[in-house]
Amino acid sequence: MSFFGAGGMQSQQAVNPQNIAMAEQELEMVTDLFNRIADSCYAKCVSKEYAQGDLTQGEAVCIDRCVAKFFEVNTKVGEKMQQMGQQNMPK
Repeated sequence: MSFFGAGGMQSQQAVNPQNIAMAEQELEMVTDLFNRIADSCYAKCVSKEYAQGDLTQGEAVCIDRCVAKFFEVNTKVGEKMQQMGQQNMPK
């Protein structure tokens, strides 16, 4: 499914501005997540003094682990926030 209404009979209909806004917001969130991961893992794993053009094996392993941990923690925090939100909902 496309938020922009491309393809099939949907292309003849007007594009829903709400769907465009949702897609833009999702893109901003994904871009922010990527930038935070890149900044954080780069600072932790890549030496400030470049001896080679490519990552060393140690740097590559560090980055792999850093990204995996970032996603794991991000998932756990999201789940906890959902639980807290459900507990705070009026019954």
